[in-house]
Amino acid sequence: MRAMGFQEISLSFFTFTLFLLITLFPSISSSQPKPVDSHGLVFLKNLIGCKKGDKVEGIHQMKKYLHHFGYLNDVHIHSKSNEDEFDEILESAIKTYQINYNLKATGTLDNTTLAQILKSRCGVADIINGKTRMKSGTKVVNQHRKISGPFHEVSHFAFFEGSLKWPDSKSHLTYGFLPKTPSKAVDPVSRAFRTWAANTHFSFSQESDYESADIKISFERGDHGDGSPFDSVGGVLAHAFAPTDGRLHFDAVEHWAIGAVPNSYDVETVALHEIGHLLGLYHSSVEGAIMWPSIMGGTTKGLHADDIEGIKALYTSTS
Repeated sequence: MRAMGFQEISLSFFTFTLFLLITLFPSISSSQPKPVDSHGLVFLKNLIGCKKGDKVEGIHQMKKYLHHFGYLNDVHIHSKSNEDEFDEILESAIKTYQINYNLKATGTLDNTTLAQILKSRCGVADIINGKTRMKSGTKVVNQHRKISGPFHEVSHFAFFEGSLKWPDSKSHLTYGFLPKTPSKAVDPVSRAFRTWAANTHFSFSQESDYESADIKISFERGDHGDGSPFDSVGGVLAHAFAPTDGRLHFDAVEHWAIGAVPNSYDVETVALHEIGHLLGLYHSSVEGAIMWPSIMGGTTKGLHADDIEGIKALYTSTS
């Protein structure tokens, strides 16, 4: 399989990226390299081994990262008096992050934790309004609107607050692509829909009229008007909205590919994850599941039993 070439990555840029990763994390230098984006992950080199009580340049950027994915609230992130201080609140946030990603909850920024942070991922936050976690028995909320209702507590998979889902009368969904979407992205995204159709009660068909489709797919750059701007290469790859919003956005600046292409991201794999959100699934704490938040470059991934159990549980519930 070959890269689609939506954007070309120069050899010099890749060489610099690989050097930076080896410098930051020599113990994981054999893992799949990921381009370091300008959103701020270069600051990680200052933070290896940081713990409560330390005051190090770059801690405020770590706080911004954790705030972006829901681990710190607005009050803590906007405080200027201790922005580079590793305090108890930051320690607690890091422990929660480590629990979500099945790491040892030390509260310290060890190599393993920083290596996880460095991975590219879905843009949907892990914690929203301080109420969610990816582990069992946790409460999950819609990222865009507050809806009251009973929570479903499940072993690994999770739902949005109110168990948001498409109505029973809407088992057939149409999807459309924004005009000028890269043509080579259409087939892998369509395959992802067929995979979900084979494991759910849903059927899907492509709609030529983008505006009238139930699900609207587009490749966007930077601030694209939905309140969740993309960063640059690496970092957040894509995001999608809970039912019945129907929007799925890919970050257009990424190096997208069809299949397992080194230093690129498989469109179909990312689409499988984001369609899970479109249907009502939240993030899973099972690393093998498609709903695991991190997505590795140079690999492909399919649905896991946890994903299938989750979607069936959501659509057989009576709430």
